[in-house]
Amino acid sequence: MTRPKPPLDPHPLSPYVSWAGHRNRDPILDVFRQRFPEQAGDVLEFASGSGMHINYFAPHFPHLRFQPSDLNEHALENIARVSWEKEVENVDKPILLDLAREDTWPSPATRLYDVIFVINIFQVAPIAVADGMMKCAAELLHKDGFLFVYGPFKDHGQYLTDSNQEFDAMVQSAGVDEWGLKDIADLETAARNHALKLTEKLLMPANNYGLMFGRS
Repeated sequence: MTRPKPPLDPHPLSPYVSWAGHRNRDPILDVFRQRFPEQAGDVLEFASGSGMHINYFAPHFPHLRFQPSDLNEHALENIARVSWEKEVENVDKPILLDLAREDTWPSPATRLYDVIFVINIFQVAPIAVADGMMKCAAELLHKDGFLFVYGPFKDHGQYLTDSNQEFDAMVQSAGVDEWGLKDIADLETAARNHALKLTEKLLMPANNYGLMFGRS
């Protein structure tokens, strides 16, 4: 049965975020099945929120270690609780990581990652976060690693569909500064500033993109 769509609410523990997460998790998993390392490795999620995605993906890749992170202390508690309840053994204790504050970033001398991913943050995050995301990813990725960014975006000023334009208008109608669809072109600019580049642009269900970034 299709779950009814709750009112828009970007809080990581909201019913809306849970609804969106259940809708997109399997298409994202299909991408990860094709591109994740086949041998032992490490995966970091930026902005893990409730932990629904990382705790869903991890059991499908028992050979990988998954590191959740978020800037919200309540979210960190929830992530750990979900891991415990679901008995997910390859998800590590969540860490505080704010992409806008370099002092919260983990040291690359301690651990590097084969994959970093982030899901559905930019419609409610300042585009300035993209610079921190790219810089942090450039520091923490192995030389052959990649960053995967999922969500709705404009593409060089154009909407993918009319429904994306309507969604953008709805998000902006909340009257919160920086809410609204961001442009792939701005993410590409941020990536270039940190020696990364867009290597693949995947069209995903529900009019979303999966953006793959690697070293240039």
